[in-house]
Formats: sequence, C-alpha cells, structure tokens
Amino acid sequence: MFSSQAGGRPRTWEARPSEHKKWVEVFRACDEDNKGYLSREDFKVAVVMLFGYKPSKIEADSVMSSVDPNTSGIQLKEFLDIVRKKKEAQLYRNEVRHIFTAFDRHYRGYLTLEDFKKAFKQVAPKLSERIILEVFSSVLRTQEFSRVTVCCLNVS
Repeated sequence: MFSSQAGGRPRTWEARPSEHKKWVEVFRACDEDNKGYLSREDFKVAVVMLFGYKPSKIEADSVMSSVDPNTSGIQLKEFLDIVRKKKEAQLYRNEVRHIFTAFDRHYRGYLTLEDFKKAFKQVAPKLSERIILEVFSSVLRTQEFSRVTVCCLNVS
C-alpha cells in the first residue's frame, strides 16, 4: 500500500508480508555470527542484497550514527525501519520519474514550459495558465524533478 499527498512525499507505505520476510531473512543471513545486530560491513552487504548497490561511506556513516549508541550495531527493528524508508524513497523516486517521463514527450531529458502546458491541458484542461506557470516555477525553485531524475527544466 502506498499513499501520497498532492505535491508531497508519500505518507505511508506498507511492505507486503513476503517482502518483510525477505528483509528478516537478509538480516539473519548478514548476521553471520548470530550477534543479534549488523555491523557496518554487515549492513553494506545487506544493502547490496536488497537494493543492488554498495552504500557510500556517507550513507553508511549516516546509518551507523543513527543507531542506538548502547548497541554494537543495527538491531533487527532498526534495520527493518531503515529498509522500509529506503524502499519508500525508492518508490517515490520511481513515481516522480514516471510522471517526468509522461511530461517529457520528446525524450529530451528535460522539460520546457510548453511541455508542462501540454501535459496539464490533458490532465486538467480547466486549470488556468497562471496556476500552470506557478507550478512550473515552483518545480524550478525546488528542483524536485532534477534531484530525482537527473534532468533539468528549461523555460522556453
């Protein structure tokens, strides 16, 4: 389940039981000595197993700094929360990428104001041009599409 607010990030996302089970299995597989937690290196392996990439030093540092200092690593509950947040962010990026692709009809990798106008005329034909311009300007200011899809928005 995945629900979002207009103009905002997703509010909630629930993993299917099979996904949750997989995350627990990965945690257990990476906790080779049955310590009950994942070390920094264990966490990196788990991310590779679940997401297909090795986390950067910055990402690993960020995760390890968020761990309870009274423990030696990432407990299962913390790991599941981290994975859920990563999955949620991944779904959000995919949703934004999908929307961007729908707007980028010429497959240029960027959007013009004209692209924006055409897209909005199809999905919201009664929306005023002023609102469309405000939305386009807002996207330029926040560069939400740019961060997620590595594209640029040009005003024609």
